[in-house]
Formats: sequence, C-alpha cells, structure tokens
Amino acid sequence: MMRKGKCYIIRCLVGALIGSAAAVSPVAAGQPASYSQEHAIMIDATTINPQSWWHVPGVTPSIYASDPESMDAYKTTESRALKLKPGKYKFGSFTFDFPFTVNLEGKLEFAQSLDQCVGGRGTQTLIIRCSRTYPYGGQRDYQYQ
Repeated sequence: MMRKGKCYIIRCLVGALIGSAAAVSPVAAGQPASYSQEHAIMIDATTINPQSWWHVPGVTPSIYASDPESMDAYKTTESRALKLKPGKYKFGSFTFDFPFTVNLEGKLEFAQSLDQCVGGRGTQTLIIRCSRTYPYGGQRDYQYQ
C-alpha cells in the first residue's frame, strides 16, 4: 500500500512536469517572432558637412579603424539600407552620436530633443542633418557686452 502511494505521488509529479513543459510553447520560452523579423532601415547622413564616416555599432563596420583611406566604415556621401531587428541601436560619427530604436512595426523612434538634427521618427528612414552635437555652430544668439 505504501509502495502504491509513493508510486502514485511520483507519477503525479512526473505527469505535472511533463504537462507543464508541453504547455510552454517555443514562443513563450523566448521572444515572440516579431522580435526576430528584420526591417529595412535607410540611414541617410548625406547632408552632413564636412563629409565623414558613420556606423551603427555591432551592425556596420567600425569608424575607429586605424587608416581612414582603407577602412570599411560607411561614408556620409551615400545613404545605406540596414537590416535591423526591433531593438535599441546607436548612430555614431566622429562628432555626433545618439541612440535610436526600431519598434516592432519597423518604425524609428528617438528622443524629441534630437529633432533639430535627426528626422524620420515613425518612418523607416533615419535622416541625420548635423555633423556635431551642437548644430548651431557655437554662435551666440545674444550680444556679449
């Protein structure tokens, strides 16, 4: 009788474990499929003056190679399409960098404080208009006396 009781308890526990493992789908165990879908995001830094190089760390070649003439980093002279999954990224040049996000629908999001230098929120084209963090060129907007 005791043997039967132990066996019954073990069978119940094993059955519960197997049942709960079967109830967990692969999607629930990891990220939903929408997180792994790549989206074509256009990076347009062609208005940056003077021309330079840019990168998205972990996605494109680094701008920090030792020889500017032979490095593989992307130049600001042409737009580039990148395949990006939903997540957080960073655009970087030698003088200006900022974070941006690709949402689940493949649309761009970034801080509103960047609106003077960055465009394309809610689209699939990131437009960079400034070559440095302070786009006004350091000119005072008042007279110093």
